[in-house]
Amino acid sequence: MYSGKLHGSKKVAVVIPCFRVRRHIASVISEIGPEVGSIYVVDDCCPEETGKFVCETISDPRVKVIFNEKNLGVGGATLAGMVQAAEEDADVIVKIDGDGQMDPHLIPAFTAVILSSEADFTKGNRFFEPEGVMTMPRARLIGNAGLSFMAKFSTGYWHSFDPTNGFFAIHASLMNLLPVEKISKRYFFESDLLFRLNVIEARVVDIPMHAHYADEQSSMQPYKEIWRFAKGHMKNFTKRIFYRYFLRDFSVASIELLLGLALLAFGTIFGLANWQSDAYASAGTVMLAAMPIIIGTQLLLAFLNYDIQSAPSTALHPRLEKSKRPNKALRHRESAS
Repeated sequence: MYSGKLHGSKKVAVVIPCFRVRRHIASVISEIGPEVGSIYVVDDCCPEETGKFVCETISDPRVKVIFNEKNLGVGGATLAGMVQAAEEDADVIVKIDGDGQMDPHLIPAFTAVILSSEADFTKGNRFFEPEGVMTMPRARLIGNAGLSFMAKFSTGYWHSFDPTNGFFAIHASLMNLLPVEKISKRYFFESDLLFRLNVIEARVVDIPMHAHYADEQSSMQPYKEIWRFAKGHMKNFTKRIFYRYFLRDFSVASIELLLGLALLAFGTIFGLANWQSDAYASAGTVMLAAMPIIIGTQLLLAFLNYDIQSAPSTALHPRLEKSKRPNKALRHRESAS
C-alpha cells in the first residue's frame, strides 16, 4: 500500500519532531499519503509522551519512533530524524510539524521539485498568496516579515521569503556536506540551515502554501528570541561574506565591498570631524567628505546587486549522485566476485 516512491525508485521520508503535540499527531500521520515510505516521529523528551502514544495507538508500518534522551529543541529533534533517514537510504527527506499547521497533502509538491533536479531544498512560503497572509496572526506576520528581511542578508537567498517556515524538503545527499553538529538546534534552526545550504551552494526554491492556525501553542518567547535571531543573522552574514568573497574566491565584488566600506568610513569620519569644528567649512572640504560617501555608497550597491545575482541557480545533488555512481558500481563488482 505504501510505496514511498516518486519518480521511479526514489524513496521519500518524513520527519516529525514532537513536543506537546499529542492531540494532533495521529491526524497528521493519517494524512500522509502513500508517496511517503518512512515516517520518523522524534519524541524530544515530550512531557506528554507523544512517542509512547504513537507506539501504542498507531499501527502504520511506516512509522518509526525516535526517543531523544534529552530535549534538543525543534532543530535538534529534526536533525536526529534527518540523520537516521539519510542513513536508511532515503532520497528526499521532508520535515513537517506535528501540530497540524502544515498540510501533509503538499508533500508531493515539495518533493517533485527536488526529484526533477530543479532544486536541492524546497521550503514553504506563507506569504506567496494574499489570502494566506490574511489568516496569519498579526504578531507572526510582522515578526516573520522582519526576520525574512534579515535572513536575505545572512543566508544569501534573496529570492526566498518566510525563512522560519518549518515545512521543507531536502535531498538526502546533502546531509553528507552539512555540518550537522554546528547547525542551531533551537528556534534559529531553519534560518541557520539556509545559511549552511548557501555555503555549500545548494539551490533553494519556495513552495506556496497556507498555514492553519487553531489552538496550537508555541513555546517560543518572541521578545527573548529576537535578540538571539539578530545576533545569529549578523554572525552568519559576516561568515557568509568572508567565505564567499574572500576565502573561496576574490572577485570584483570583493574589491567593491572593501573599497566601498573604506570610502564610506573615510567620508563619514572626515565629515563629522569638520562638522564639529568651529571653523567654516570650505566647498573643497564639503566635497572631500561628500564624494567618498557617494562613491562608497555606489560601490556597496554594486556589491549588493552582485550578491543578489549570485544566489545558486542550479541544483547540487545531481552532481553528488553522479560522483557516487562509480563507487557503487565498484562495490557491486567486488561483491559479485
